[in-house]
Amino acid sequence: MAGHELQRSNASLLPTDISPGSVAKLASLGIIACVSLLGNLLFAFITLRDKSLHRTPYYLMLDLCIGDFIRCLLCFPLVLKSISSGSQWTYSKRSCRIVAFGAVLLCFHAVFMLLSISLTRYMAIAHHRFYCKRMTGWACILIIAMAWILSMAMALPPVFEVGTYKFIKEEDQCTFEHRYVKANDSLGFLLMLAFIVGATHFIYMKLLFFIYDHRKMKPAQLTPAISQNWSFHGPGAAGQAAANWIAGFGRGPTPPTLVGMRQTTQTQIRRLLMLEEFKLEKRLSKMFYVITFLFLLFWTPYLVACYLRVFMKSAAFPQGYLTVAVWLTFAQAGVNPIVCFMLNKEIRLSLRSSIPCRNTQTQREPYIDT
Repeated sequence: MAGHELQRSNASLLPTDISPGSVAKLASLGIIACVSLLGNLLFAFITLRDKSLHRTPYYLMLDLCIGDFIRCLLCFPLVLKSISSGSQWTYSKRSCRIVAFGAVLLCFHAVFMLLSISLTRYMAIAHHRFYCKRMTGWACILIIAMAWILSMAMALPPVFEVGTYKFIKEEDQCTFEHRYVKANDSLGFLLMLAFIVGATHFIYMKLLFFIYDHRKMKPAQLTPAISQNWSFHGPGAAGQAAANWIAGFGRGPTPPTLVGMRQTTQTQIRRLLMLEEFKLEKRLSKMFYVITFLFLLFWTPYLVACYLRVFMKSAAFPQGYLTVAVWLTFAQAGVNPIVCFMLNKEIRLSLRSSIPCRNTQTQREPYIDT
């Protein structure tokens, strides 16, 4: 009898009403949280350890990864707790409001940071000299501080409104409650979010057109050489002019410096360096655009549901669609470091060099500090 009573008491401590769907939610969110935490920590460790990565693009990317890391620590454990409790919030309303404020703050921080990164990418390619001169460490700190301040300005006002931040049972999380357009300020938040994401993609499209315009090959315009007594000098002259002058064909005045002849190789070296810098900036811009596009791709299903809730009074969605949409927003927190490791060769080389079991040092390619 004592054994049966002990089994009953232990069974009462465990959640007995967890459905297979809740188990799938717990397992998938646990995997997402582990991948996100490990990926963001690994990227932060590599960026801080390798001095060659102490540059503007990686500083901004590091701040983006720190935001995702904070989101994993703040939101994901409480979502797991609510699922295991039968989609119920077991804490106070004030704590739910704080968690919802943090979730909205980190969401807007991500979009503002992606917008700032797109602006710096355009400056790095279209105005490279200004970018190299002005984008210092203090400029990075200013950009990061502005992104956090703007995010705070967007996420703080709903804290003082009644019923705006609350626990959404269908989403298993505390977040901004999207109501009908006349009920609260949901439409303003959604329009601001859509405007920032749209402006970010517009800047990347403008950058793409700039690269396309500057990569088109223009037809060569040949300038004829000026000939006075077989001297052949002027803009279109070649090395034959000097040969003719030495041979005694030229009897006129001494021809000017031949424009067509190479005087030094310093210009060539500088041109090659600029070309290498341009290629590196293009690769970084490609990586950041993939991150921005994946952010839009992962958040689109959830934003569609939010817009329908705003414009339709009785908008009903299948529970499976809402779960997938919300879980895609969770998965976005772990995508950024994966994209960096896949598309950035410099980060991969830093990762290989940081592995302690490797006896031989990995050869690093030279990188021009931008």
